[in-house]
Amino acid sequence: MPQNPDFDHEAFPVLVLAAGASRRMGRPKALLPMGEGTMLDRAIVQGRQLGKRVTVITGGGYPLVRYRCRQQAWRWHYARDWSQGMSASLKAGIASLGAGARGVFVVLLDQPLIERSDLAHLAMAARQWPDTPIAAEIHGRPAAPAYIPRSLWRDIGLLEGDRGAASILAWHGAITLPIGGVLSDVDTIDDWRRVSRNYTERFDKLAE
Repeated sequence: MPQNPDFDHEAFPVLVLAAGASRRMGRPKALLPMGEGTMLDRAIVQGRQLGKRVTVITGGGYPLVRYRCRQQAWRWHYARDWSQGMSASLKAGIASLGAGARGVFVVLLDQPLIERSDLAHLAMAARQWPDTPIAAEIHGRPAAPAYIPRSLWRDIGLLEGDRGAASILAWHGAITLPIGGVLSDVDTIDDWRRVSRNYTERFDKLAE
């Protein structure tokens, strides 16, 4: 993402949700190799393409995932209720943000094939319409990565269980963007093998 001096990174923080137990994987998903680093390394790099203030929300596998990570986030935040599902991680992340945040970008751990140019498009769109929810599009519905304006945070606080913000984004009529790679998520070892091969073919370096 081009470094734009007009970007207010305090007003547009980024959360990388990396607190899950990876039960289907059977091992910490964050530590799986991806290119020159790990899955979490790649997610942090993606987050930086949206804004400089990247907070990693951790839970399962912490602190091991932090100390084996080659990329360092702006901040690490441990979600105490992480075992209750994605909603707990998302709520903990939002609660950790400062009063100056106009909204927040949300990046998932397991979408390493998302392209830099698509994240740059999301970053610019959110700053152009900071009070509007904006998200990736999956089968006509909003999904992560996404931008959630502050006006929706109260609704996020009502989520429970292993649910993200998709239903709230849809209810509030989020703008959806075509973002390549969102369907190539990693939930199983077979997913990781397939995505890892595609990653090696498409990206020469972690930061690309």
